[in-house]
Amino acid sequence: MQRIVKPKTQRAKRALEKREAKIVENTKTCTFIRGGNTSETVTRALKELYTLKKTNGIMMQRKNMMRPFEDRSQLEHFAKKNDSSHFLFGSHSKKRPHNLVFGRMFDYQVLDMMELGIDKFTSMYEIKNAKCTSGTKPCLVFSGESFESEPEYKRLKNLLIDFFRGPVVPNIRLAGLEHVISVTAISGKVLLRSYRVLLKKSGSKTPRVELEEIGPSMDLVLRRSHLASLDLYKQAMKKPKQLKPKKKKNIKHDVFGTKLGRIHMESQDFDKLQTRKMKALKRQKPADDKKENNKEVESKKSRTDDDAARDGKSMT
Repeated sequence: MQRIVKPKTQRAKRALEKREAKIVENTKTCTFIRGGNTSETVTRALKELYTLKKTNGIMMQRKNMMRPFEDRSQLEHFAKKNDSSHFLFGSHSKKRPHNLVFGRMFDYQVLDMMELGIDKFTSMYEIKNAKCTSGTKPCLVFSGESFESEPEYKRLKNLLIDFFRGPVVPNIRLAGLEHVISVTAISGKVLLRSYRVLLKKSGSKTPRVELEEIGPSMDLVLRRSHLASLDLYKQAMKKPKQLKPKKKKNIKHDVFGTKLGRIHMESQDFDKLQTRKMKALKRQKPADDKKENNKEVESKKSRTDDDAARDGKSMT
């Protein structure tokens, strides 16, 4: 079982405390390794997959006698030496012909590996079509129910996305999207295809998109797998605190991605509400109201006095 090795001495603890993790990791590099015995199919497959990752790949020229599922020390040594996070090992034997092992590292330790056998291979040089520019960031398309239901295929999908994704970019222009890698899981096989995107006239602003196969083309069979332990996988997936988005109160998103907010308002004083300035809506001050009331009382008194005087005259 694979596990996280904790330091046992004070010296090792101090060394771990001094080592700082990267907040933003660099673009992952892949090391391509040939085994002690390889076939022509495996050699061509390694070279053409290296061509797809040429800007972020290192091809080992010498053959290396190793068995990744039995001894991982040499793989970890190459990862530390070349500062690579992925590896692709190719070998050929009677028991496992035309064999490819995709794997990735965490802290220079093997995280997980997937062994795939090449059932059918078509070189990119056999397909007479124009190729994409080297180093182009591909668009990855996965299809098949196995990638959503079976645990091994789920991890294989995650591994291939991590393997082919290239550098992380904030924006992509439409004309720069010219390479598509399609991975299909069907009837126990994994079909890997590579296409070039053609943007043709459609009579509108949006062009008509067509795909042209450029190779390499491979039919793969999943043979063995080595999955990381749960604690090591959680440690590898852990994000630093600086990159975690800060939670905003009273803000949420619905199913369609619409941003919704909740507003808390204080009780509103309508006396201070600004209205349109009109004489009819003008409010009088309390002092003015008292004066007017006094005037009305005085006018009523004067009227009563006048009425009384008139009544006296009439009596006389």
